Amino acid sequence: MKNASMKKMLRVFWLLVGMALPPLAYTGLVYASVIDTYQFSTVEQEQQYRELTAQLRCPKCQNNNIADSNAIIAEDMRQKVYELMQQGYNKQQVVDYMVTRYGNFVTYDPPLTASTLILWLGPLLVLLGGAFIIFRQTAKRRTDKVLVTSAAVVSEEQQQRLQRLLEENGKSAPNSHNEKNNNGEQP
Repeated sequence: MKNASMKKMLRVFWLLVGMALPPLAYTGLVYASVIDTYQFSTVEQEQQYRELTAQLRCPKCQNNNIADSNAIIAEDMRQKVYELMQQGYNKQQVVDYMVTRYGNFVTYDPPLTASTLILWLGPLLVLLGGAFIIFRQTAKRRTDKVLVTSAAVVSEEQQQRLQRLLEENGKSAPNSHNEKNNNGEQP
């Protein structure tokens, strides 16, 4: 009995080890693929390469530069940066090439264009529009309140004048619109 439970536990253990090894082996391959080894003729060229790969953004990743990204497109971009530098391109020419190929998104500091201006000013315009609407609605409510108050005063004055006129003619007027006459009917 003891031997059977021990065999069962060993079987479960080896099953768990067997299930854990493939993912661990895969992560080792992924991390190994990130390391790029390029040969540079000067230390300045290597420094420029590191600056460029840190400056350029990966089109697939969210706010990752191509130096830190594991995406395949980032690997291709690092390779292209290296090739362009070997062809004698300077830093600005490499950036211009990447912007032409992938768009302004690859730079962390995109130039000011009509589309980026809309992106920067759009939220401000929406905020100002909302403030304007709130201001107009508040001003309209104040005006409506003044009109209702003045209408109530005018109607009270008119009601007093009506009362005097009716009394002069010998008829009595009800004091309120909700009063009932002697028969219990509404006037």
